[in-house]
Amino acid sequence: MARIALVTGGTRGIGRAISLALKQHGRTVVANYGGNDEAAEAFQAETGIKVWRFDVGDFAACEKAVERITAEVGPIEILVNNAGITRDGTLARMSRDMWDAVMDTNLGSCYNLCKLTFDAMRAAKFGRVVNIGSINGQAGQYGQVNYAAAKSGIHGFTKALAQEGARFGITVNAIAPGYIDTDMVRAVPADVLQKIVARIPVGRLGHADEIARGVTFLTADDAGFVTGSTLSINGGQHMY
Repeated sequence: MARIALVTGGTRGIGRAISLALKQHGRTVVANYGGNDEAAEAFQAETGIKVWRFDVGDFAACEKAVERITAEVGPIEILVNNAGITRDGTLARMSRDMWDAVMDTNLGSCYNLCKLTFDAMRAAKFGRVVNIGSINGQAGQYGQVNYAAAKSGIHGFTKALAQEGARFGITVNAIAPGYIDTDMVRAVPADVLQKIVARIPVGRLGHADEIARGVTFLTADDAGFVTGSTLSINGGQHMY
């Protein structure tokens, strides 16, 4: 029977590529989305992947969603915490609401969904968790103290939870994408984007499919010896 995967932010950009790649690898995929019903319905019609709307930053909403997915589809064995937002601004201009929104969605969602799926994975003696971090959580970025803090937090969260899951057959890993050719990056002014690409040794933006390949590797049944790792997929822009 196909393993069930939940991908947050799974209908657009990197999440869309992850959802499609997992489906192609024989997983039963449920793609979460936050608010764009029209785009989500079009994605479901095009791909046949079930979509589920809920706020990943809201624990109660996540709890209801996990209960329904478990009842209607089956227990979640693969979890990809991909959902993320930006509320950029220098600290001087950043409101507490901008801080809270990014922390709740980008980092709080990892707690919410791991907390709600971990017991079932532990009982099944199998689980695969991949948390999507960012190059900006590794290297920092001007005007993104909230985003960089949340993404950096994901890397620490991953290492700690990996230690809790290891003896139960649960692996917990992270991927730190660099600049990927998605709508979010394409919205950057052309002159700024040109400067970004100039700092990438391979000389181009990444593709969402390249992140998805990393997810399929880390979530494979035979990837049980890889845990607590961060896979940096950034074209050589940041190495350490």
